[in-house]
Amino acid sequence: MSDFVRLLEIEIPRLRRYARALTRDVSRADDLVQSSLTRAIAKQHLWQPGTDLRAWLFTILHNQHVNDVRRSVREGISVPVEDMAPVLTVQSNATAVLQLRDLERAIAQLPQEQRQVILLVGLEGMRYEEVADILGVPVGTVRSRLSRGRDQLRRLMDMDGEGEAIGSAEDEIETAPRRPHGSRRPTPQRRAA
Repeated sequence: MSDFVRLLEIEIPRLRRYARALTRDVSRADDLVQSSLTRAIAKQHLWQPGTDLRAWLFTILHNQHVNDVRRSVREGISVPVEDMAPVLTVQSNATAVLQLRDLERAIAQLPQEQRQVILLVGLEGMRYEEVADILGVPVGTVRSRLSRGRDQLRRLMDMDGEGEAIGSAEDEIETAPRRPHGSRRPTPQRRAA
């Protein structure tokens, strides 16, 4: 087995995780990873040893996903509702399961550009520069998409109220008069008994 194939195998779990997050469907994600790996092997002569293989593979996967989405829109491919209906099970830790479900739904509601950046940075732990290379955009665009995506996730997860309460307390602190550095608080004088 060649070194390229060994390096490729190491990246498969990350590719599958990202593909599942993009497609929100296990079988479509596996198909996406398979077609991306097939393309990578066919184009392995274009990869230069010493460069970031993960970024190269994620770029292939991203482009393949974009092509698949465009094709499905063009061809009008639809999926039966029964196939997409979630399996309803109650696990012992229902709160955590519900929070994950809510997070998954919130991420699914994000615009594609923001969702991709959130997943690559948050889920895969990639650096902004790597994400910019994969998506073919400037680093500043990655940062702004990430910021807007995180803000949107907070709104979708109803986490705005906590931030407002903190902000109002900070406003009160800032409006309080300040004493000069080194001065002491005045001490109340006691009455003689």
